Amino acid sequence: MSKKTVVLAYSGGLDTSYCVKYLTEDRGYEVHSVLIDTGGFSSDELKLVEERAHAMGVEHHENILATNDYYQNCIKYMIFGNTLRNNTYPLSVSAERVFQAKFIAEYAKKIGADAVAHGSTGAGNDQVRFDMIFHIMIPEVEIITPIRDLQLSREDEIDYLKSKGVEMDWSKTQYSINQGIWGTSVGGKETLTSDQYLPNESFPSQCKKEGEQLIKLKFKKGELVGLDDESFENPVDAIQKLNAIASEYAIGRDIHVGDTIIGIKGRVGFEAAAPIIIIKAHHLLEKHVLTKWQQYWKEQLGNWYGMLVHEGQFMEPVLRNVEKFLEDTQQHVTGEAIVKLEPFRFTVQGVNSSYDLMSSEFGVYGEMHKGFTGEDVKGFSRILSNQVMIYNKVKEKNEQS
Repeated sequence: MSKKTVVLAYSGGLDTSYCVKYLTEDRGYEVHSVLIDTGGFSSDELKLVEERAHAMGVEHHENILATNDYYQNCIKYMIFGNTLRNNTYPLSVSAERVFQAKFIAEYAKKIGADAVAHGSTGAGNDQVRFDMIFHIMIPEVEIITPIRDLQLSREDEIDYLKSKGVEMDWSKTQYSINQGIWGTSVGGKETLTSDQYLPNESFPSQCKKEGEQLIKLKFKKGELVGLDDESFENPVDAIQKLNAIASEYAIGRDIHVGDTIIGIKGRVGFEAAAPIIIIKAHHLLEKHVLTKWQQYWKEQLGNWYGMLVHEGQFMEPVLRNVEKFLEDTQQHVTGEAIVKLEPFRFTVQGVNSSYDLMSSEFGVYGEMHKGFTGEDVKGFSRILSNQVMIYNKVKEKNEQS
C-alpha cells in the first residue's frame, strides 16, 4: 500500500519541525511541506528552509510567494480601514494565517492530499484560523494538529526532537517569531504573564540609528505609492522599503493584549515599523480630506473588518461588501504625510493634499469665518439646542410638582 499524503504548513521553526518527525516517523505519512511566504523571508532564508525540510525527512518541499495576493486582498483594506486591533495591533499574524491556510488548501487540492497539518497549539487563535479555512475550502480532507492534540509544551517538543537526533539552535526556540510584510509577532515566557515586557534582544530588529530623519509618505487613493522622491508601481515594494528604513530605529514595538477566539485573554509582542507608520500617516491624511461622517462610518467598519479577519472569518461574504465601501472612501485620499523618525518612536507631523478640507478659503479655525456670519451661528445654536432645552424644562416642571 502507498503511504497517505499530508500537506504540512511549514516554517522550519520548532513546532513544524516536530510535526515533520511525528508525521513521517510516528504516523508513517508522506509529508509535503509547504512554506507560504507572506513577505517574511529572503531568498537565502527560503533556500535554507527547504534544505532543512529535506534533511528532516519530507518527501517534497514547496515555497509559495503570497505577498502580493496578501496585500491586494487584505492589507490594502486594513490600511483603508486604519485597522488596529484594540487600537494597538496591526493584525500582523492574524491576517497572514488566513492566506497561508488558503494557499495550503489550494496546494492540497492540487496534489490530491489525504490530509493537511499545521503546528498550532490548542491555546491560541491560529488553530481556529487554519481549521476554518480548511473546513471551508477542503471539507473532505483530514486535519492533523500534533501540537494541539498531544498538548505539548515547547520543552516536550525539544526533548522529542533531540531523541530523534535533530540538531537545532535551541536557544532560538525560547521565542516564537513569525515574520511577514505586515509585521513580526514575538511570543515568549514574558508574554505569558500580565506584567512583564519582552527583553530588547527578543525583537528581531535592533536600534542601529541615532538622531532623527524626515521622510515623506505619498498616498494615491489610499495606497502608499512613494517615499520622498522615489515612486513605486507596487505598494508592496514601498512597504518593504519603509520597513527597512524605519526598523533601523526599532520603531513599532509593543505588546498587544486581546480576547482570543476561544475566549481567553492573550498577550503577544510585535514589531511593525512600516504598518504602524503607514496606518497613522494614512489616518491623519484622512482627517484632512474626508467628511466627519465618512470618518465615523469608516472607523466602525474598519474595526469590524479587523475583528472578522482576526477571528478567521475572512471568507465570510460580508467582508467583500465592507471592502467595497472602504475602497470607495479612498477616492480623495491622495497626498503626502510628513513623518519624523527617531529611535523607538515616530511623529506624523502634517500632510499636504490638494483635497485638504482645512482650506483657508473657507475660514481659519479659531480666527476668521468666511462662509457664515455671527448671526447665522446664533440662530444655528438656538435651533440645535432647542430639543434639549425643551427636555430640561419639562423635566424641571415635573420634578417641582
